[in-house]
Amino acid sequence: MSEAFLLDQRSLGYAEDYVPAPDHVRAAREDALSAGVPAPSNGVTTALTFLAKTLNAKAVVEIGTGTGATGLALFEGMSPQGVLTSIDPEVGWQLAAKQAFRDHQITSQRFRLIAGRPLEVLNNLRDTAYDLVLVNAEKLEYVEHVAQAERLLRPGGVLILNDALWHGLVADPADESDESVIIREALEAVNQSEVFTPCLLPLGEGLLVAVKH
Repeated sequence: MSEAFLLDQRSLGYAEDYVPAPDHVRAAREDALSAGVPAPSNGVTTALTFLAKTLNAKAVVEIGTGTGATGLALFEGMSPQGVLTSIDPEVGWQLAAKQAFRDHQITSQRFRLIAGRPLEVLNNLRDTAYDLVLVNAEKLEYVEHVAQAERLLRPGGVLILNDALWHGLVADPADESDESVIIREALEAVNQSEVFTPCLLPLGEGLLVAVKH
């Protein structure tokens, strides 16, 4: 593509902020940043809501709870009967997420927060039972998380891989840090899969979305 057609940082920033997140999602994101907890960008939260709404998602798996910002964004788009299963080894973060959900009147019947190592917990979840799987956790396990998402998603379900461009390093072939290498492998696995049709979006630190055939 000619360089004249590439988007500049001003245009990318405009896209990031084009749809403002609801106040409670924005507040949860700001609280996470203040506490030093990884948090999604505004553009990522609005994309999560859009995708959950498009699917009318009733069963969602979130790998990486954080303090609830991504979960709140998903709830904004999910079916009113939808249930979020969210996994994170950080118990303190999950307690903050639970409080954030309750503060927004999300009943406990609509979320299942599981404290534990995701790769151990995911094996207990049912095949082809989920509409959406968000991967937003340990980067060095992204390849395994993609494989689990393929198993968990129903046909027509959507995989979302957050931080797919990871600090701008994944696109740099000279960068051989462990995170960059593993994320590239995960992206390649999705791109070469006969099961997924993917798209890579320049939101936040990169958002891979892929629909399962």
